[in-house]
Amino acid sequence: MGPEAHWREALAEGRLLLQRTAEGNAIFPPRVAAPGTGEGELEWFEASGRGTIYSLTWVQRRPPQEPYNVVIVELDEGARLMSRVEGVTPETLSIGQDVTAFVDTSGEDPILLFRPVGDAA
Repeated sequence: MGPEAHWREALAEGRLLLQRTAEGNAIFPPRVAAPGTGEGELEWFEASGRGTIYSLTWVQRRPPQEPYNVVIVELDEGARLMSRVEGVTPETLSIGQDVTAFVDTSGEDPILLFRPVGDAA
């Protein structure tokens, strides 16, 4: 099974997996070899799901559709990934805000989303 399939299978189980290089650096997206060196010694581990908004933008859509956000989250483990934060508005979402991950299984495929820390599940 390839790295992305392994990651998606874990996500379907509600688990957020990352990979770690031999030097201990967390990486994302899943891959076969370490970036920069090409070494294949990557270890899977379960991430905490906690992170901080590193960057964000709001995508405006034609009314009456609501805008949605696209964020880069820097996970506590060090890896960065792109996602969305649910239950927020342009006034309540900001760079540097703490977020926590959850897996949304309401669609055809599970997806990794975030919510502000302190929001009820």
